[in-house]
Amino acid sequence: MKLPLQLTAWQAHWARRPAREQILLKLAAALVLAALLWWLLAPAVVTLRGAEAQARTLDAQLQQMRAMQLQAQALDKQATLGQDEAQQALERATREALGANARLTTAGGRATVTLTNVPADALAQWLALARLNARSAPLEARLLRTNSSGPATWNGVLVMSLPQR
Repeated sequence: MKLPLQLTAWQAHWARRPAREQILLKLAAALVLAALLWWLLAPAVVTLRGAEAQARTLDAQLQQMRAMQLQAQALDKQATLGQDEAQQALERATREALGANARLTTAGGRATVTLTNVPADALAQWLALARLNARSAPLEARLLRTNSSGPATWNGVLVMSLPQR
């Protein structure tokens, strides 16, 4: 059978169906077509709905990365410090940020800081000052969080690096 003959046969078969059955078959075909379209388009709709939030998240990450890049470039441009200057800067940062809650001792190219009930925000500020002003980074950290019910406080020991002589 050729295509025009098959089409004619199908049209004749369709015409013999009752009107109610034709309507139901058309509705069923429309429902199947709608389900097929939804199945194909749903992932794209979900992606479009989440695109704006994802773009905001990626923009925030990009801004954070750019800020970190600028900070790294600023650190690269800073003059190098000698060990004595770094030690003085670390002592100054310890006095300013931690006060009586910390004790600093130095030996060789390392500085040991003993912390007693240091608030978390003060510790974070001190670490930033130590990194920026003294060019010092933690080598070891043995810290214990002490106040679990209120604001966090820290006890323990941090061993910091100092520039070589």
